[in-house]
Amino acid sequence: MNSHREPTGPADEQVTLRGPAELVDALPYVLGFHPTDSIVMVALHGSRGRFGGRLRLGIPRASQEWAAVAEQLAECLVEGSERRGARPDGIVVFLCQDPPEGGSGRQVMERLRPLAQKLRTACGALDVPVYEALCVSDGRYWSYCCPDARCCPPEGNPLGVPGTSAMAAAAAYAGIHVRGTLREMEARLTPWTAGDTAGQARALDAAGSSIVPRILDARGRRQVANETIATAERLRGRLAEASTATAWAEADAADDRLISHEEAAAVILGLQDRTTRDRAAECMEGPDAASALRLWRALARRCVGGWAEHAAAPLTLAGWVAWSTGDEPGARVALGLALRADPGYLFARLLHQACNDGLDPEDLRSCLRKERKERKEREAREPREAAADRTAPHGPGRRPRGLRRPSRRVRPKSAEGRSRPSRSAATKAPATPETRPRKAARPHDRFIPQAARRTRGRRPT
Repeated sequence: MNSHREPTGPADEQVTLRGPAELVDALPYVLGFHPTDSIVMVALHGSRGRFGGRLRLGIPRASQEWAAVAEQLAECLVEGSERRGARPDGIVVFLCQDPPEGGSGRQVMERLRPLAQKLRTACGALDVPVYEALCVSDGRYWSYCCPDARCCPPEGNPLGVPGTSAMAAAAAYAGIHVRGTLREMEARLTPWTAGDTAGQARALDAAGSSIVPRILDARGRRQVANETIATAERLRGRLAEASTATAWAEADAADDRLISHEEAAAVILGLQDRTTRDRAAECMEGPDAASALRLWRALARRCVGGWAEHAAAPLTLAGWVAWSTGDEPGARVALGLALRADPGYLFARLLHQACNDGLDPEDLRSCLRKERKERKEREAREPREAAADRTAPHGPGRRPRGLRRPSRRVRPKSAEGRSRPSRSAATKAPATPETRPRKAARPHDRFIPQAARRTRGRRPT
């Protein structure tokens, strides 16, 4: 589930949208990509319908889930808008889904009509009306709110030519780019389904058998962390030196060829340790950010087969780098996939919530910079301290670091002025009838357990 803030241009210009056709045309610029298989809800404020918060969710395949999803989406959008300062005055709903092979857009529209009705009912229950509900499919759009066949015919209205609307001109002026379809963006982050998936799975199996036991060991955990970060840095540098293609598919394929199965498996398994992942998150800005994002994408694509859950770590890192560099749509897609791989992954949940709430990532960047500085200072200080301990003089009054001063016990002297024998010495002496301590024997003590003897004579509690 994603909520989106509307980006503004250099002059913060306002664009007036008139009618459903312009609303549909504006949708990719509002989200930053063309939604596919998605429910999109946009909050409207004021008498002029100013765009506010927005959210996106994949359309559930099971129609039995539509009622619960509709209520959750309506509550999320309204409550989120209230947290930002204003309750929405209305909502616009978009249902975007392409027809299956051999199907038509109208069939998709009719199949999704109950979902549109549930969304309208859920929003109305919160006293927020749905001004318009549109279905976008197969290059056409339909309105679920307008019964007039003259403006909303049964066969739908064709979409306008991309890039010719007022919204497209304003977006181009503001530097807002549409990154393609949601399906294309997710394809860059999803595990392989073709190619040498078997070889990558074998490498992951071998790495899991060797690395996981070391992570669980206190002494080997730090060594695995250092090895993981070193390998990731080496791979990042390798990607940075390589030239990139303009097309996404070609660029990703080139990155995949630069990383071996064993290298990818070692970093993926190493990132399962939280502290190691946090260290990897420090590489998120400056000239290293672009190559780091390519690396985390490539590693997410390597989590094949039964290792799909392990993609949560590289996907979260990809989302963090994207968000830190200003690519909010890309961050939401990556973090959404991370939560799909592991719904309980806390780091992804926190980043996803912060991104949706419109928080500034600078606070987290500052914390990571501080941790990185402190760790480097600590690592530089440890060799110096160890060298000082080895070379320090051990003269009178000085002892090596870490050694305890032997304790000296003063034994009391007897009346004759001689020290009493130590207890250890007394126990070492052979027992004789003269020296053996006398004890009044009880007839049944030898049959009573030692623990029970200690409790004899005590009051019951």
